[in-house]
Amino acid sequence: MNMSSTTSRRGTSLRFFMHVDARHQGKPTYEWLLEAARDEALAGGSAFRAIAGFGRHGVLREESFFELAGREPVVVEFIVAEDDAARLLQRVREAQVELVYTRTPIEYGVLGKAATT
Repeated sequence: MNMSSTTSRRGTSLRFFMHVDARHQGKPTYEWLLEAARDEALAGGSAFRAIAGFGRHGVLREESFFELAGREPVVVEFIVAEDDAARLLQRVREAQVELVYTRTPIEYGVLGKAATT
């Protein structure tokens, strides 16, 4: 059996939660957050738009064909080293962006051909 070697790392899953219409410094908050992470030299991040959800205020937000209110949930996620997570959290604090976040220790790696190059 030929298996590609995989080097796993310990790191952090850093997730931020907001509404699709949330804004900071004149742009969507998810876009500002991705740009801030890129400026901090993080390896990458992704924004995911939910079809439905509710948050700390208990209001169910749901995408509807007839009425797109712009209040659907968005999650922006980064899988990074601990020091990168700390640096990005500090930047968000300094910018005074109001966001709910989670910070979870994880193990991550790359499988397949890319893992050997």
